[in-house]
Amino acid sequence: MRRKLFLLLVVLTAFCSCTKKQDKEDALLSQMTLEEKCGQLTCPIGFNFYGKEGDSLWLADDFIGMMDTLPLGSCWAVLRADPWSRKTVETGLKPRESARLLNMMQRHAVENTRLGIPLLFCEETPHGHMAVGTTVFPTGIGQASTWNPELLEKMGEVMGKEVRLQGAQIGYGPVLDIARDPRWSRVEETMGEDPYLSGVLGAAVVKGMQKHVCATLKHLAAYGIPQGGHNAATVEVGPNKLMSDYLPSFEKAICEGGAKTVMTSYNTIDGVPCSANQWLLQEVLRKSWNFKGVVFSDLNAVNAIYATQHVATDPAKAAALALKAGVDIDLGGYNYGGFLKEALQSGLVTEADIDRAVRHVLQMKFNLGLFDNPYVDEALAEAEVGTKENAQLAKQVALESAVLLKNDGILPFDDNIKKVAVIGPNADNMYNQLGDYTAPQAPDRIVTMLEGIREKGRAEVTNAKGCAIRDESDANIDEAERIAKAADVVVLVVGGSSARDFKTSYEETGSAIVDNHISDMDCGEGYDRSTLKLLGKQEELMQRIYATGKPVVTVYIQGRPLNMNLAAEKSNALLTLWYPGMEGGSALADILWGDYNPAGRLPISIPRSVGQIPVYYSQPQTGDYVEESAKPLYPFGYGMSYTQFEYSNLQVETVSKMDTICKVTCQVKNIGTRDGDEVVQLYVRDEVASIAPASKLLKGFQKLYINKGENRQVIFYLTKRDLSVYSAEKGWHVEDGEFTVMVGGDSNTTNSTRISIP
Repeated sequence: MRRKLFLLLVVLTAFCSCTKKQDKEDALLSQMTLEEKCGQLTCPIGFNFYGKEGDSLWLADDFIGMMDTLPLGSCWAVLRADPWSRKTVETGLKPRESARLLNMMQRHAVENTRLGIPLLFCEETPHGHMAVGTTVFPTGIGQASTWNPELLEKMGEVMGKEVRLQGAQIGYGPVLDIARDPRWSRVEETMGEDPYLSGVLGAAVVKGMQKHVCATLKHLAAYGIPQGGHNAATVEVGPNKLMSDYLPSFEKAICEGGAKTVMTSYNTIDGVPCSANQWLLQEVLRKSWNFKGVVFSDLNAVNAIYATQHVATDPAKAAALALKAGVDIDLGGYNYGGFLKEALQSGLVTEADIDRAVRHVLQMKFNLGLFDNPYVDEALAEAEVGTKENAQLAKQVALESAVLLKNDGILPFDDNIKKVAVIGPNADNMYNQLGDYTAPQAPDRIVTMLEGIREKGRAEVTNAKGCAIRDESDANIDEAERIAKAADVVVLVVGGSSARDFKTSYEETGSAIVDNHISDMDCGEGYDRSTLKLLGKQEELMQRIYATGKPVVTVYIQGRPLNMNLAAEKSNALLTLWYPGMEGGSALADILWGDYNPAGRLPISIPRSVGQIPVYYSQPQTGDYVEESAKPLYPFGYGMSYTQFEYSNLQVETVSKMDTICKVTCQVKNIGTRDGDEVVQLYVRDEVASIAPASKLLKGFQKLYINKGENRQVIFYLTKRDLSVYSAEKGWHVEDGEFTVMVGGDSNTTNSTRISIP
C-alpha cells in the first residue's frame, strides 16, 4: 500500500508541474513503459473476465493476469449477454450486479496496477444496451422509419444513461452505414439508404447518448454496399461517390452531433482495408472533419489486415499499418498488445506513433472524469435501468417506426370486428421481434403481437402459428386456415428473424455462422441472403389464408426489406414494423384499433425482386427490365396514414443570409377525417453538374402533427452545402445552373419548381 501511495504521489507531482507544453495526459504518458502504452491501446473481449454463482461475483484469473502483465486500457462487452457469450437471463448480470462488477474491475485497475489508470468499458448499444434487464428499442431501420430526430435523441439519452449507470462509458452505436443491398445481413442495424436522413437521425442519437457516454459511430466506411451482399466483402466505389453518398452521415454525426469515437469497418475500399486507410482516417476524419476523439477498430479487424485481407505479411506489420493509419484501439485482438513492441523494434512504427494513440485514449479518460471518480452507484443502476418509463419510450419509438404500406379501409378496426385470428410464425415469438444485438429477456418484459392484441381487449382473439420462419417440418397450416375461417379478420404476422439461439455457432467476431441447424434466423450479422423471398412455408401459409376470403392485415416483422409482392397484391392492409423491440405488440394493437394514426415512412426502398438490386431513390433514371418495372414496389419516404394530406403553393425565394441560399415554402393541408402526422420531404435535383448528378436528393424533412381540416405552412432553408457537388479536385462547391426543388410526402410524389443559381 505504501508503494502504491508513493507511485501515485509521483504521478500527481508530475501533473502539478505541467508546463504549457506538457498537459496532464503528457505528464502521465511520460511515466509509462512501452508495455503500459500498448496495454492502453488494447481492448479485449470481456464477458469471460468474471465468474458468478448465486449472489457472488469474482474477477477471473484471465483478467487479473492480464492486468498484471499488460495493464489494459479498456474492455469490450463485459456485460454482454447472448448465445455467443453464453450468458442467459439467469447467468448474466442484472443491472445492480453489472454496476458492482465494473466497480470491482475498476477498483482492481486503480489499486493494483503500477500507475492506477482507470479502465474504459465499452458496451454494444445499437438499439438499447445489450445486457440483461435493459430497455430494448426498435432496431436502427425502425428508428429511421420514425423520421423524428427529437424522439431519437430522447431514445439515445435513455440508452446512454442505462449504459453509464452500470459503469460503462462507451456505447457502440449508432450504425450509420448506408444500406443499398438488402441481401446484406446487417441492414436492420442501419438508418437506411440515404445519407441525409441517416446523418440527421444519427446526430440526434449521438446527442442523446453523449449526455451520459461517448457514442461510437459504426462503421467507417462504405460497409453497407458489399459485393454480392456478403458481410465484410470488398467495396468498389470511387472517391466522389464515397464522399457524396457514404461519408456525409458520419460527417454530420461528428461535426453536428459531436460524436467522440468512431469504429472502422471490416471491408476494403478499392482494395485498401478501412483499418489501414490513412486517407480515410487522417485526411478525412481528423483533418477535414476535425475529429479529436478515439478510433476503434472493429472486432479483430487489425488482425484481418494480415489474416484475411492479406495486405500485411505478419501480425506486427498489420499492427503497424493500422496504427500509422490512425486506429487508436485494437478491439478484441491482441495485435497491438502482442506485436506493437515488435513493430517498434523493427522500425515499422515510432514511439511517437504509439504516444499519439495513447494520448487520445488518456485524454478521453480525463474528459470523462475517470481519474476523479471511476465508480458508479450500484443502487441507482437497480432503480433506473429498464424502468416502466423507459419501456413507454420504447413503445413510442415502435409506434412511430411502423409503416403502413397498403390499406383498403379495413384499418383501423371498427366495432364490428368481434373475433380476430392472429396467425403466423412471428405472431407470438418474442425474440423474433427484437433483432440482432439483443440480450436474453425475461418473457414478462416483452409484449408480442399476440399479447398486445389480447391485452387490447377489444375483440375475442384466437391464435395459430401456421409455420416456422425457415423449418418446413414445423408447420400446421390446416389449423391456421380453420381458425382464419372462423374469424372476422385475420392479422397475419410473417417475415424473418435475427434471433440467435444457443445451438448456433459463431465466428471469433461474434458473427453467426450459417449451418445446417434450422433456426428461425434469416438475418443478423453473418446471415446474408441470395434472395429476398420469405423462407420456409410462409408463402404457402399466406396463400391459404388469403384464399379463405376473410379480410387480412399482413404484418411483416423483418430486419431487411423482404419480398412483399404477394402481400401487396392480396392483403387488405399491409404493415411493416421491422424489429419493433420490447413493446412491439402494444404498438401494433394501438395501430390496428386506431388509437394511434401510423406515420412511419420508409428509410429504404422495398424492391420487387433481387434482380433490381441496387434500387434506391437517388440513382440515375433507367428504363424498365424485360420482366418487370425498374421502380421499387414501395419507394423511399413512402408511408400511408388514416388521413390524407394535400400539398399546394410551393414557392422558392433566393436569399443571401450567411450560408443560406434559398427559402422554400409550401402549404400542407389535412383533407381527411382524422388528425395525424405528415412527414414533409424536401428533395433537390441538380439539372447539370460537373459530376453526374443524382436523380434527386433529400435535403430536408419535417414531421408535423396536423389536425383534420388544418392548413399548415412549411418552411425549409437550403444552404450552400445542400446545393453543392463534390469532386476530388475542388471538394464541396456550388456550381452555377438550374436546380429542381421538390416537396411532397415521399420520394416519388412531389410538387416541383425550378430555380437558377446564382
